[in-house]
Amino acid sequence: MSTLPFLTGIQQAGIGVADLDVSWKWYRRVFQMRVPVFDDAGTAELMTRYTNGIPERRRAVLALNMAGGGGFEIWQYTSRLPVPPANPPRLGDLGIYALKMKAKNVPAFHETLAADGIATGALVEDPLAERTFWMKDPWGQRFQLVHGQSWFDAEPLAVGGVCGAVVGVSDMDRSVAFYTQVLGLREVVYDRTGVFADLPEATEVRRVMLRKVGENFGAFSKLLGNVRVELIQRMDGSGQRIFEGRCWGDRGFIHLCFDAINLEGLKNRAESMGHSFTVDSADTFQMGKAGGRFAYLEDPDGTLLELVETHKVPILKSLGLYLDLRKRGMYKVLPDWMVRLMGWSKRND
Repeated sequence: MSTLPFLTGIQQAGIGVADLDVSWKWYRRVFQMRVPVFDDAGTAELMTRYTNGIPERRRAVLALNMAGGGGFEIWQYTSRLPVPPANPPRLGDLGIYALKMKAKNVPAFHETLAADGIATGALVEDPLAERTFWMKDPWGQRFQLVHGQSWFDAEPLAVGGVCGAVVGVSDMDRSVAFYTQVLGLREVVYDRTGVFADLPEATEVRRVMLRKVGENFGAFSKLLGNVRVELIQRMDGSGQRIFEGRCWGDRGFIHLCFDAINLEGLKNRAESMGHSFTVDSADTFQMGKAGGRFAYLEDPDGTLLELVETHKVPILKSLGLYLDLRKRGMYKVLPDWMVRLMGWSKRND
């Protein structure tokens, strides 16, 4: 088995929305997701396993914050109306409950949002004795702002991209084994049980924080940075599936996507541990001007994890400059100046 990592970091989190343009405008304003990697319309032919057997049409935008961290894949059905959850997800419900967004100075960003008229929860202290707060977008998706420890660009943005997620699980030990052994998030930062003042709900849970520190492997490892996934299990056993009765692409957090270096190696490791890819493009799949191999893997509770091995990426779209990562070696880190060229397509509206 390879000792090199198969994943570098979180590439993006998928968010199903009702109106892509309206949602993206809000995410640009609040989370600085201003750099589009692709804006693509088409049919999700390979995702029929999760769309009731119907190849649905959609539009998707992958947008980045160049300060560092994962982006948002903002995803809208164009062939039908996206369905919201019947009830707001509860802490510990099965699936992606919230995204962790990093900030350079959490209290200062809290003040910035308040001055901009954006509602947030109160500042609280997490188990690492760091300041944090929770907030929702206008459509009910929940975000946790945490202290960022890895940054790419020195640009003085108050907020970065996605650095993790809060995921509800039904069996903590089984889920910890999956995320540590299959995905390689091997560092257990804490494992605690109780009712916690820093969480949005006063219910007894077991919470485990897993972390992967960014390594010097992969084209975009410096941009994507560290990963932290917090698993939450309701001790009363009442966790319900967030996407029960709904399709992938409906409203909410539809997947957490990891940037893969060696997808075939990861596939072999997952299969050796009893977990198979449920979707696999097998070869290069085009998304706008970008391309790569993508696959989906379910965690033990069916939460969808996307895995993308990027083959072709736009560096400077205005000049038609694209990079084939396979020709330069998948484990090589791109020079900072080359990654920064992607920021030239930044939207300032």
